Amino acid sequence: MADTVAESAQAPAVLRHAEEVMGTVFSFDVRGGEPEAVRAALEKAIASLHRVNEVFSTYREDSQVSRLVRGELTVEECDPEVAEVLELGAEAERVSDGWFSMRYQGRLDPTGIVKGWAAERAARLVAAAGVSGVSVNGGGDVQLLGVPGPERPWRVGVSDPLRPGGLAAVVSAAGADELAVATSGTAERGAHIVDPRTGRSAVTDLVAVTVVTPQLTWADCWATAAFAMGSREALGWLESLPDVEALLITAGDEVRCTGGLAGRLG
Repeated sequence: MADTVAESAQAPAVLRHAEEVMGTVFSFDVRGGEPEAVRAALEKAIASLHRVNEVFSTYREDSQVSRLVRGELTVEECDPEVAEVLELGAEAERVSDGWFSMRYQGRLDPTGIVKGWAAERAARLVAAAGVSGVSVNGGGDVQLLGVPGPERPWRVGVSDPLRPGGLAAVVSAAGADELAVATSGTAERGAHIVDPRTGRSAVTDLVAVTVVTPQLTWADCWATAAFAMGSREALGWLESLPDVEALLITAGDEVRCTGGLAGRLG
């Protein structure tokens, strides 16, 4: 989980909103922009999240993904976003050598990519209204665009999985036009991450993996894949990815991080 922290001094006008959807809460923090245009963009972004839930939910019998799984629809008959997400998921599977997967118990399940993709898309919809900065926090995974104020970067606190209420790190978006922070682990939801090679819960030495990269779609996928790998394999793999930094915490309270992560802390 992560919390967005913005400096308040000299900050532009602020619009905040929390929306319950997709089984979690999406929190918006929007800075600057023309108020009417910003509100309209926020409404569009919120509507997009609810539409994503209608289309992709594996819990809804009438969702397009559920109907696709049952063979009642083809991908071509679904909304264009379905093909887009499936293509992104296939790329994530390729890059992670199968450690990220869109299949669960033999059935198509794009859940692992949808939330991050939806939050990133919502942030970009708001940013298009001409705001100075926007943060969208979808259940603890955060997409940051722009800045919250003059010379004031967005900062994201990363929860310590072994010390409830504490922070393991604070990530700064200083110097970045866009940055995303995503965490996968067992602290909040227990052993919910699946090892795609066994089909069972992933059992590794890790309790949390936090990934920092420009786009939340990928940050979310890479955090999930890295957790399933375990710390030894995951660290080397994450180091090999461009524009990716990560923090890994083991059950033994050992902290491992990629070489450039220090430049993103503060």
